[in-house]
Amino acid sequence: MRILIACLSALILGVTAAHAKEEVVAGLSQNMVSINATFVGSEILIFGAVKRETPAPADEPLEVVVVVEGPNVPVTVRKKDKRFGIWVNTDALDIASAPSFYAVSASSTLDGSINILDDLRHLVSVNRAITISDNIFTNIDPTEFTEALIRIRENNGTYRLLENNVTVRQDTLFDTRIALPSNLTEGEYRTRILLTRAGYVAASYETVINVQKVGLERWIYNLAHNQPLIYGLLSLFIAIAAGWGASSIFRFILRG
Repeated sequence: MRILIACLSALILGVTAAHAKEEVVAGLSQNMVSINATFVGSEILIFGAVKRETPAPADEPLEVVVVVEGPNVPVTVRKKDKRFGIWVNTDALDIASAPSFYAVSASSTLDGSINILDDLRHLVSVNRAITISDNIFTNIDPTEFTEALIRIRENNGTYRLLENNVTVRQDTLFDTRIALPSNLTEGEYRTRILLTRAGYVAASYETVINVQKVGLERWIYNLAHNQPLIYGLLSLFIAIAAGWGASSIFRFILRG
């Protein structure tokens, strides 16, 4: 009986140690990004510490995964094929929701930081964050189209996988830098920090980075969306004025 009690006690202590409570205390270098005429991109420093009630497990090193996700928008991905010497659109797939920006920064490789199960549960990999529209009348394989979308956005810098980019110090302090490109979509950028041990998420933290247009860009954006008729007339007036001005300058040069 004593042996059974001792075994149960050891098992309970082992489970408790394996699930020692950890908490993320984090901050950002800035939680607001302003887009104006001279905006060429920005860089966000994400830093923090791990608060724990018991010593960290010695046999399970700490890994940190940081995810920054821009506003989700619908996208139509089209496939082009060469027919009779001409490139034409053949198939198309409607993607119900895809992040306008997506960056994953990890302290090691992504596969080494989080297992497949928790990757699926917390939607960490970019392909997990893309939602395909349900269409029972099509036999198109969505994999090819989602891979094409990811490849295109990786090339223009809006989708990024940054492995070995999070610095972890003394199993407690961490920091990473994530560059934001100039072609940002306005809105809230969901920022998540996941602490993992042995591939499983031990703790998480979430905050938001606000990206918005300011100054003249904000005024033009509001005018285009709230007063489209005035915006159209103003655009037409500016085009006519610019054409007349260029013509006048050209005639003046010819006379000279």
